[in-house]
Amino acid sequence: MPSWVTAFRLTGDTSWRDGALVAAGELIKRFNEKGQFIRAWGALGTPDNAGRIIIDTMMNLDLLCWATKVTGDSKYQDIAVAHALTAQKYQVRPDNTTCHVFDFNPDTGAAIGQNTVQGYSATSCWSRGQSWAVHGFARMYLRTGNKSFLDTSRRLADWTIQHITDDYVPVWDYRSPLAPNDIKDSSAAAVNAAGMLDLARLTGNPRYEAAALRFLDALGRSCLTTKSARADAVLARGTRNRPAEDGIEIGLPYADYYLMEAILRVLRPDRAKLALDL
Repeated sequence: MPSWVTAFRLTGDTSWRDGALVAAGELIKRFNEKGQFIRAWGALGTPDNAGRIIIDTMMNLDLLCWATKVTGDSKYQDIAVAHALTAQKYQVRPDNTTCHVFDFNPDTGAAIGQNTVQGYSATSCWSRGQSWAVHGFARMYLRTGNKSFLDTSRRLADWTIQHITDDYVPVWDYRSPLAPNDIKDSSAAAVNAAGMLDLARLTGNPRYEAAALRFLDALGRSCLTTKSARADAVLARGTRNRPAEDGIEIGLPYADYYLMEAILRVLRPDRAKLALDL
């Protein structure tokens, strides 16, 4: 979505469109009809992770909505909506936090329970996952007009704003035992910035824009790699998978991408509208 669909919107080159439609076609093959969810991990036809969904998938749904818009075939968006409703029911908690993983019986679709891979625990709140949900549910409201998606995004954003540390760079998991003094994840801040700018525009509430600008200011003040020997990335202080000790305080491509997306929204909203179909 961020590469091929954006390239098609900006250039009109149909090869980008055609490749993105192939991707959308592959994604919907992962839809589990009985559980009404898109399988996150594992090759189709294999048992491992067959009933597992992750909150990250909220960011994949816009591709399916775009595919319906381009082809006129509702099947793509129907699957996106079905998955979003499932995530809303099982991954968004009553206290307005999110779980990273939720497991289902892949054969019956029956719910099993919360889990995590990149968060601290099944009942914790992995900060990048929370930001994926803020952004993803806002985007699903934009595409569908389903107000429950907007309400969900707002509730998750409100919780985030209430629990963010004063430096506005989220701890990798809000419920880590070492929070608020644990290691950070700059990517969670970048995704929050982009998502909350969308939310501000959709709701007319300046609170979300103010929070987004604070996230961007924090990234600029404390996370840029301007003097870093490891300057392949724009942002440092990203954390990919703390429990596995895989990628701690590093540069991450999605941190850089959503930083640029957020900056584009602020400085060139006309270009953001064209590139992102806002």
